[in-house]
Amino acid sequence: MPLKGLRLAVLGAGNMGEALVRGLLRAGVVEPAQVIVTDPRIDRLEMFRREYSVESVVSNVLAVQNADIVILAVKPQILDRLVQEIAQPLPSHTLVISIAAGVSMETLAAKLRPGTHLVRTMPNTCVIVGAGATGFAAGLEVTDEDLKRVHTIFEAVGYVVQVEESLLDAVTALSGSGPAYVMLIIEALSDAGVRVGLPRYQAQALAAQTVLGSAKLLLETGQHPGVLKDQVTSPGGTAIAGLHTLEEGGLRTTLINAVVAATERSKELGQLVNGKK
Repeated sequence: MPLKGLRLAVLGAGNMGEALVRGLLRAGVVEPAQVIVTDPRIDRLEMFRREYSVESVVSNVLAVQNADIVILAVKPQILDRLVQEIAQPLPSHTLVISIAAGVSMETLAAKLRPGTHLVRTMPNTCVIVGAGATGFAAGLEVTDEDLKRVHTIFEAVGYVVQVEESLLDAVTALSGSGPAYVMLIIEALSDAGVRVGLPRYQAQALAAQTVLGSAKLLLETGQHPGVLKDQVTSPGGTAIAGLHTLEEGGLRTTLINAVVAATERSKELGQLVNGKK
């Protein structure tokens, strides 16, 4: 186990921080005694002690002093102040994992000790239920052992893939923003079910389970989505009638355009966060 005996500091006790701690503990990747969580909100710290039996403190400096891995689980607008606070007490060999959207490794490295092992990630909100999708990019100082540890952490809450940092905007647009697109599709399918006579609770449950099952079928079979689509599509049947309407309405093109637009917006926001505009 790559995290055995290591000290993990999670700076930020919000939804993402909690999802990671919960996932790591449930998967048996770490023991409660290995984890320390920080936050300015006393009620959140008390909740972590009560629910997860981990150490929780207000002081970020105290948390990082003996940490082997530090996860920066705060919003981008808070990150600059946080990094300046921990820069001196943070040992240079520490693996630092940022989940703050848009903040580049160059920006982070400029504020930390030279040689800090930096990783930038983009997890999506589905990590809250242990079914997240996370893309990450690694800095030059990151070792093979560091990479194993990053995979171990994020595989505890879903799927993880390594990409070049320049592609994290695409990850943000596709899987980071993707739950919003899928929720819209589920809502539309639910509305359609109501339109053709199903009660709302049944229509919504059927729509959500269909999306869940279809994704699981794709991931577990490893088949191309087009092949699985064709397996449902009989000549002259209901599926092809529905698919014809979707293609006529431009669903495929609209989804592609949505990801392209979100990627460009992610790049723009990243430039603002990193002071390049």
